[in-house]
Amino acid sequence: MNLRTLIPVGRGRPSLWAWNDNPFMSLQREVERVFDDFSRGFPTFGATELTPKMDVFETDKEFGLTAELPGLEEKDVEVNVTDNILTIRGEKKAEKEQKDKDYRMVERSYGSFARSVELPAGIDPDAIKATITKGVLKVTVPKPAPAITKKVGIKAAA
Repeated sequence: MNLRTLIPVGRGRPSLWAWNDNPFMSLQREVERVFDDFSRGFPTFGATELTPKMDVFETDKEFGLTAELPGLEEKDVEVNVTDNILTIRGEKKAEKEQKDKDYRMVERSYGSFARSVELPAGIDPDAIKATITKGVLKVTVPKPAPAITKKVGIKAAA
């Protein structure tokens, strides 16, 4: 079992070789940098700001992850496992709007989010534990028992 299977599911980056030796990749990187610099001062649309930041770790007995979910409580977050994909879903709800307030700037984000991580094969979904404390979600996944190899006897056909 390697830690690579715990990397979040999604679009990956090309290899280091592709970025350094391919002139078109270098051009693409520069264009992306220009657009990132240009849009840095503008508000972002969609749920990208709500995507929780995660740390994924491994010990001798378990895999785990911690996710930052500031302002969220147990009732706002859901953790599911389907076909070895662990998904964290949640929603940050807006406070009641008061009509007498005139906002000059709004930087806080509201809405729903989801983040998925592929788990190794053989995980027992019933053994997964999740806790949330002060806006930090911690999920622990016990490692599966090592596969047992059984030698099968071969008999001559009659």
